[in-house]
Amino acid sequence: MSQQDTIRIAVRKFGPFESALQKIWDSFCTETGCTLKAEMVPMDLELLYDSIIEQKGLQNGDWDIAHVVTDWLYEAWTTGALLNLQPLIAQNPPEDFPSGWSQSLLAAQQFGESIAGLPFHDGPECFIYRKDLFEDSREQQSYFDQHGTPLRVPQTWDEFQTVARFFNRPEQNLYGTVFAGYPDGHNTVFDFVLQLWTRGGQLTDANGEVNVDTPQAVVALEFFKQLFLDKSAVHPQSVNYESVQMGMAFARGEAAMMVNWFGFASMCEVIAESAVKGKVDVAKLPAAPGTESASLNVYWLYTIGAGSRHKQTAYDFLRFAVNQRNDKLLTLEGGIGCRISTWNHGGVNAIIPYYHKLEELHTVARMLPQKSNWAQITHIIDEAVLAAINTDTAVSQILKIAQQKITQLTTDEKHANTL
Repeated sequence: MSQQDTIRIAVRKFGPFESALQKIWDSFCTETGCTLKAEMVPMDLELLYDSIIEQKGLQNGDWDIAHVVTDWLYEAWTTGALLNLQPLIAQNPPEDFPSGWSQSLLAAQQFGESIAGLPFHDGPECFIYRKDLFEDSREQQSYFDQHGTPLRVPQTWDEFQTVARFFNRPEQNLYGTVFAGYPDGHNTVFDFVLQLWTRGGQLTDANGEVNVDTPQAVVALEFFKQLFLDKSAVHPQSVNYESVQMGMAFARGEAAMMVNWFGFASMCEVIAESAVKGKVDVAKLPAAPGTESASLNVYWLYTIGAGSRHKQTAYDFLRFAVNQRNDKLLTLEGGIGCRISTWNHGGVNAIIPYYHKLEELHTVARMLPQKSNWAQITHIIDEAVLAAINTDTAVSQILKIAQQKITQLTTDEKHANTL
């Protein structure tokens, strides 16, 4: 099949994304008479990044459409990988654009007057827990007998660890919590950043440069290290899981609570493999006493490659894919729709009763720094977190070395740009 009659879509590998996209493409072809065939290629994070950005697949025409996460967006835009959608949107905007979306899902892809993509999948980081366990009167009595305080959604990280130990029951294949420790430059970085923010720390200095060599960063990583290594609280497969596997473990009923993307909570209500339908709820993350909770706003976009041979058809499909009907379809497949209409939809909230909480979570959600070398910086932070977990080297020393690498990386990039 030639590239002339095929539209190639690079997909973030995740069952609900793949099934939703296929359904949306099929209905798009039915309704528009499009005769192109869609070749959808699901890829894990590292392979997806390599194929669309490092190998310049969006520029050279390998990919017409790609899922791009906001972590990669600045790099993809500044290297010329993405088509500016603004002229196409001006000519034929998506339904209710831009008022149909929260501003927090439109900002990252706006570069001056240019627009680099349309929101595909959202869901800030949040506290996800088994409400059936927390609301069980026997569990409540047992917890009170042991600790002298009521069992509740943890308000601090120390309380989180105490509750995790309470629910850790390996003999029942139930663990207090679960993490995603697989070294893909993502979840360990997010866990570290959330620990930092919920302790009042900052990831960047006054000049906007990333700085992990701070007292708050040391406290954040030291706590995360000992929690991750706490065998009396944490799922033993955490070291091998990435976020999807972590979410699936929770959906199978193997953890009492976790810090993960909102999408993995809603997934529990709609996928066939879920053992916890109707037993899940979400809340804001714990925080240090006297410190505001925080969340992380990382979201996925539909983008069109600058080298696409099918730019108009690609845009027509994106416009179709983000309408109210298909945003809801994505949600009911197990993804997270990005439209305010989906968040507040009565039918969606009947199936996923905490869906309306997305608006509240967005009020404390923050963005990661937008930098052309952010993907490289995340791998340095990822290495630092894993070094803390896997070695006896002092956390302060690990972060000092990581900061030296980040500073060198930034210096080298500035130098290269002046040549």
